[in-house]
Amino acid sequence: MTTDTSSASETLPKRVPSLAILIVISTVSPVSMNIFLPSLSGMVDAFSTTTAKVQLTMSLYFVAIAIAQIFLGPLSDRYGRRPVILLGMGLYTVGSVMCLLAPTIEALILARLVQAVGGCTGLTLGRAIIRDLHERDKAASMIGYVTMGMAIGPMLAPVLGGFLDGFYGWVGGFYLMVLLGVGVFVAAIFNLHETNHRKAKNGGISGLWRNYASLGSHKLFWAYSLTAMFTSSLFFAYIGGAPFIAAGMLGMSPKEMGLYFMFVAAGYIIGNGISGRVSGRVGVLKMVLVGSVLPALAIVALVFLSWEGFAHPLALFVPMFFIGLGNGICLPSALSGAVSVQPELAGAASGLSGSLQIGLGALTSALVAWMLSDSMWPNTVWPMVAVMAVCMVAAWVCVGAAMVFERHDSN
Repeated sequence: MTTDTSSASETLPKRVPSLAILIVISTVSPVSMNIFLPSLSGMVDAFSTTTAKVQLTMSLYFVAIAIAQIFLGPLSDRYGRRPVILLGMGLYTVGSVMCLLAPTIEALILARLVQAVGGCTGLTLGRAIIRDLHERDKAASMIGYVTMGMAIGPMLAPVLGGFLDGFYGWVGGFYLMVLLGVGVFVAAIFNLHETNHRKAKNGGISGLWRNYASLGSHKLFWAYSLTAMFTSSLFFAYIGGAPFIAAGMLGMSPKEMGLYFMFVAAGYIIGNGISGRVSGRVGVLKMVLVGSVLPALAIVALVFLSWEGFAHPLALFVPMFFIGLGNGICLPSALSGAVSVQPELAGAASGLSGSLQIGLGALTSALVAWMLSDSMWPNTVWPMVAVMAVCMVAAWVCVGAAMVFERHDSN
């Protein structure tokens, strides 16, 4: 077992990226996921299409991120974090311009794929950069601080998207994405210093399967990665269903929806703040355990409020605070545990764990949207709640496995 928790100081570069640039590059992809959530229903009318097709702009975005991360991580292990991220930010900007010019829903879906591949470089490699610089428990704390900072963007994104939709229609959010892409690319040129100074000889595409086979032989890697995957999927199930429930069952406008989405973001920020302050002291396993339990409060609240017939935005959005809180506490430590199994392959580990997260997230998001379509169960929360409950139980199983494997390795 190679869960190296020794200091990274012996390979620490003299010039390191600032905390601000790590937050910024990690924010691009989450903002692009969230900013046009309030516009999803309006896009159905704008393109004269169906809910299912519009949902593909979200679910296929997740699929593209999931696939891209498999390759981006090993490439950064071989060639460095900086060049991969710079290339990605340029690609993200091109994809954002393509979204603005899209004449059909099919063209928009294609543009979103380009945007996703570019934007996910910062999200994926931000974790690897932190692991380049810090040992496992400290890395969990730093990931917590980075994700707390980057959560401000996704929290404000639906609000801004809702207001921009009111002034410019569905394209309003994409104007902001173009500006974000240009700004982050320029900032990365000047401030994103290279941190990978022990590049893997077998990195890159040629060593892809060899590196992943090495990672895959560690049970603890899978325990932490799958915990992160199922915990994240609770949130993805929510964003797959909440916009359509809010518009169809509650008659909410895009502006109202954007404001209410701040509940889950606020929980996520607080959870990440807790991670940043205490992960280094209590260790990743305890943080993962606590964070995986909190979503149960949200599911119980949704079941109770729905059963009692509370048809109000607060009944849909306030329980999601605990989903955000649980994700904020659990994910930094789970991801730190995953990327610390083999520190020399931190990029590959971050890519694979991130791919699993986004991959299942895409499936759960699309599944909930399909179940809420007119042909299934429209205007009800029960499909969303059911998928969230399954993901929560699966996360508990993975946390239990992590506890067993950690205990075994310590003996």
